[in-house]
Amino acid sequence: MKQFFPETRNQFIPFSIIRRLAALLYDTLICIALLLTTTGIYMLISGAIMGADEYKVMNDSGQTMHDPLLSSLLFIILFIFFGYFWTKNGQTLGMQVWHLRVQNKDNSLISWNQALLRFMTAIPSIGLLGLGYLWSLFDKESRTWPCMISESEIVRIPKRK
Repeated sequence: MKQFFPETRNQFIPFSIIRRLAALLYDTLICIALLLTTTGIYMLISGAIMGADEYKVMNDSGQTMHDPLLSSLLFIILFIFFGYFWTKNGQTLGMQVWHLRVQNKDNSLISWNQALLRFMTAIPSIGLLGLGYLWSLFDKESRTWPCMISESEIVRIPKRK
């Protein structure tokens, strides 16, 4: 069953790309901490499984630099972080601070499929020098590539009392 947000469309406040980028920067800092923590736990577990000395030798020789298991784990952790917040209340921690929310056009929460589309589209949107986000400056509805691909929107909501 779809969950709808209480605000009506006329309550949404216009916002600039600066607000969107500030929320993205805030979330980036949180993600860095999450990735570092995950990597540390992974290294502890790997060291415990294969032995601390053997893992240290592998690490010192650079063999752990391109670990596909760790890379996959970090990718999945990031998706779970964003997907959870987007599908739970429409806001990551950075979006909460800046009063932004991702939602469907009918004011409902996005699905996990839409979250996956947003996440996968965000990667090239950022990787191509931010072009996917700068696109909002030229789009009539201020949509980014992730918004267009996932058929969702970002809105600025009023502060809750």
